Amino acid sequence: MPHNTKGPKTRLRVLGRLAPVVLVTWLAPAIAAQQGVNDGEWRYYGGDAGHTKYSALDQIDATNVKDLAVVWRWKTENFGPRPDFNFESTPLMAGGILYTTAGISRSVAAIDAATGETLWTYRLDEGERARLAPVRPAAGRGVGYWKSGNDARVLHVTKGYHLVALNAETGRPIPEFGEDGLVDLFLELDHPEVPKAGVIGWNSPPLVIRDTIVVGAAFGGNNSPRPIVGHIRGYDVRTGKRKWIFHTVPNRAEFGADTWEQGSAEYAGNVGAWAPLSGDEELGYVYVPVEAAQADNSGQHRPGDNLFAESLVCLDAETGRRIWHFQLTHHGLWDYDLPAAPLLLDITVAGRKIRAVAQVTKQAFTYVFDRATGEPVWPIEERPVPQSDVPGEQTSRTQPFPTKPAPFDRQGVTLDDALDFTPELKTEALKLFSQFRLGPLFTPPSLVDPNGTRGTMMLPGQRGGANWAGAAVDPESGILYVGSITHPFVTSVRPCDPERTVIPTMKFCSGGVLYPDIQGLPPIKPPWGRITAIDMNTGEHVWMIPNSDTPDFVKNHPALKGVALPRTGSQDRSGVIVTKSLVFAGEGGGLFAAGPHSGGPVLRAIDKRTGEIISEFTLPANQTGSPMTYLLDGRQYIVVPVGGRNRPGELVALSLPRPGTTVATPE
Repeated sequence: MPHNTKGPKTRLRVLGRLAPVVLVTWLAPAIAAQQGVNDGEWRYYGGDAGHTKYSALDQIDATNVKDLAVVWRWKTENFGPRPDFNFESTPLMAGGILYTTAGISRSVAAIDAATGETLWTYRLDEGERARLAPVRPAAGRGVGYWKSGNDARVLHVTKGYHLVALNAETGRPIPEFGEDGLVDLFLELDHPEVPKAGVIGWNSPPLVIRDTIVVGAAFGGNNSPRPIVGHIRGYDVRTGKRKWIFHTVPNRAEFGADTWEQGSAEYAGNVGAWAPLSGDEELGYVYVPVEAAQADNSGQHRPGDNLFAESLVCLDAETGRRIWHFQLTHHGLWDYDLPAAPLLLDITVAGRKIRAVAQVTKQAFTYVFDRATGEPVWPIEERPVPQSDVPGEQTSRTQPFPTKPAPFDRQGVTLDDALDFTPELKTEALKLFSQFRLGPLFTPPSLVDPNGTRGTMMLPGQRGGANWAGAAVDPESGILYVGSITHPFVTSVRPCDPERTVIPTMKFCSGGVLYPDIQGLPPIKPPWGRITAIDMNTGEHVWMIPNSDTPDFVKNHPALKGVALPRTGSQDRSGVIVTKSLVFAGEGGGLFAAGPHSGGPVLRAIDKRTGEIISEFTLPANQTGSPMTYLLDGRQYIVVPVGGRNRPGELVALSLPRPGTTVATPE
């Protein structure tokens, strides 16, 4: 079986099984197909453990979706004096109850799924430890759920990095789990010192596979030179005992250690997994999207490829043993960490059935592998890329490019990308472009030169392409739906301040964040946001549409008076789910709200075969997290997290009105 092409030291992706074993696995009847959610519930952040965001429900369809109405609203503004405006949580539904995080305190709430009534709430007072927690000080993105017999538990990672197990019926901590329901995630990290508050945390939901809870880690800022690594850990769901740890930066004797040259593994930091994880219940595997190493745009202090940074890693959920991995960016300098949960799906390629895992990326690539073996479904080529001229930087000579599917957004910047709505705007855009270094994908960050360019303009930027909202997939057709933005970003480096740099070999630090614009307009041609449908059986694109109408700020811009504008889309995350016949997507601001370039409070129903917009529904505020759907007492609901500037977060439940009932309307 083929390996990455550049040799075992810096490109090795070891497969955990040999070809004969794979063949036996394929013939084994115990392996079930990946079919999304079929029971009307929504027990995982992405619907199922494979994160398909697919439900087979069809009560709401193209003939009646126009009749959707608000049936209840659950507001978070009562969760403390500092409400959460950026409400990213997608609730779970099990047994007629929704479970979600809420508020800046990151409380947990149980909600009657039929009425929106609060059933119980849980809040852990973590004092200074929570106040200093660095990881996106919002409500978090959700919780985990596990049930065996009459024992049902809600699993939650708190703002201060505790793992909590709660009784799903009462909201009370499970006494036999950890210490009175708590596991301190600062401990058992395999670091010489216990981290202090404000260093490490996590706001994605824990993943439960069989009887193992798997948790990741994130950091407040990837440019911080703190030598803390976000290793991945598995815990017993009943006792809270740590079962295993996977070192995302290998110890000296472990596989991959030699990809951190000159002893750089000893002071490496970050390399956690801040995005949601996915799992295969039948195989017992966990798929971990690993983030970048410190620092985002500078790597002269960590020569080598730096495994397992920016890699998709498959682990055995029971033991933590690495089954296979693939590094998607070698020696990363672009903050192209893996931002979204991997998607598990079954496809048929050239007559061959494949249990696949697909990873969408900030680069706007979709990497597709056999999820049991790690073999690429289509060839992934190591291609030469531009090299850095920053002193001491040892850029990887090649990067992995999938041959299929084609990118779902634009890559690299040329003069042809300049905004050209009018001759005047094009002239201004070209003048702006002249201030920066331009080039194809993987053009390295450049030094800020007072007499030259101010850095490298990269596209996709550090926000993506795809990001944490990720993608959804229809297991019946094998079509994947991914939202993306086209948002350039200038990346640069400057000499570090020696008094603020604790790593002596780190000579160059980030030159700061710069999002270029022209009179407040994006400097490149639209669409600025899109939704793309990709047939994963063929690797071909099916359709692409802008993710929204043209923002009002653009329509009313004085420089565009009298200009016939296309539908531009907006620089917003489109949280997407799929049902039997429809795709649902909003215009969410989410973590990276794009200000005046944002869309509006609209949820759209889209024909999943053609991309035609079937219906539009006005929400009380912009979508801030991915929607979900469920069936309860014969009625299908769609729940959308919403919020915005000066609009505290809430959950809005939509359904078809029953005859003779009165429903609420958006304010």
